[in-house]
Amino acid sequence: MSSTGAGSPHPAPRPRLARDPGTGPSARRRPLAAPRAHRSNALHPGAWWLWALGLGTAASRTTNPLLLALLIGVAGYVVAARRTSAPWARSYGAFVKLGLAVIGIRLLFAVFLGSPIPGTHLLVTLPEVPLPEWAQGVRIGGRVTVEGLVFALYDGLKLAALLICVGAANALASPARLLKSLPGALYEAGVAVVVAMTFAPHLIADVRRLRAARRLRGRPDKGLRGLAQVGLPVLEGALERSVALAAAMDARGYGRTAEVPAAVRRVTAVLTLGGLVGVCAGTYGLLTADGARYGLPVLLAGVAAALGGLWLGGRRSVRTRYRPDVWGVRAWLVAASGVAVAAVMIRAGSYDPSALAPGVVPLAAPTLPLWPAAGVLLGLLPACVAPAPPLAETPSKEAS
Repeated sequence: MSSTGAGSPHPAPRPRLARDPGTGPSARRRPLAAPRAHRSNALHPGAWWLWALGLGTAASRTTNPLLLALLIGVAGYVVAARRTSAPWARSYGAFVKLGLAVIGIRLLFAVFLGSPIPGTHLLVTLPEVPLPEWAQGVRIGGRVTVEGLVFALYDGLKLAALLICVGAANALASPARLLKSLPGALYEAGVAVVVAMTFAPHLIADVRRLRAARRLRGRPDKGLRGLAQVGLPVLEGALERSVALAAAMDARGYGRTAEVPAAVRRVTAVLTLGGLVGVCAGTYGLLTADGARYGLPVLLAGVAAALGGLWLGGRRSVRTRYRPDVWGVRAWLVAASGVAVAAVMIRAGSYDPSALAPGVVPLAAPTLPLWPAAGVLLGLLPACVAPAPPLAETPSKEAS
């Protein structure tokens, strides 16, 4: 007789159901712990972008390698703590590799094209290529000094930190939810951007799936032959997905607009273009050390004009918004942490600029300034307050 039968004196124990730690009794015992993310409490993607742009602004104001490494570490820790298994979350590694490539290219340029930094620590002297007179100021080859390489390393690390901060926003913010939050005037442009951003992750997933299938069948998946045999199914799948997406968008009425007066269209164009120019000029002023005085007023004026243009442009949109994302307290905290990091770095650059830009002539080891470093650590706040990703998550559902 089986032990699980009805007449057994010792019935088999009932299996325990898996319980979500974010909804179980343990979560009630920890009221301050971040909840598990689901469809209704997911963080607004705009908060992630504001947080990442704050870290990027801080990275643009310093060449101190210790502060830049701290910024990269903060961004990496938050991504590791709050990244989901969605396809776009895999893009963070590509941005890290791109940052390393930027550093390598910057060092190669410093070696072969020279550096404007004079130095006394000669490393090697390359053969110098003679150039015509019209190319004065350009040098190929010549002296390579340690000071020039260190300056190029600091400069490349700054650009790499900017790229990694943008990559963190790409890995954490859902492009589909970001598209849903865009104003009506930018919806068509947002659709194109989101489709372009999600194309590469789907392509990489198709390549991995096909290579795994070929390995299981004992067929080669590397080399030119394997690449050629994998490339055709990948392109075929991408084409089929594009056709299906176009049909779905057409069925849902994408691209249909309402009629508005010609005067409103002209005012909308002037406000939008003028606002975008003002935002670009103001942002450039804030990112440069000499333009801090006029950067903020121009940026605010540009934002006001752009918002007016977007509000008028939204009158052409006839779509409705289904369950818009809520900008809650946790979104405010995440966005405020990025803004605080940028504000602390800008303030530190005004009263102690030498700490944020260590010199390379003469050579000296960089030091870690205390208050700017403490301000950078404010960027870790999203790892505590943002909703944690679910333990078991289906990437295909996230992608849709």
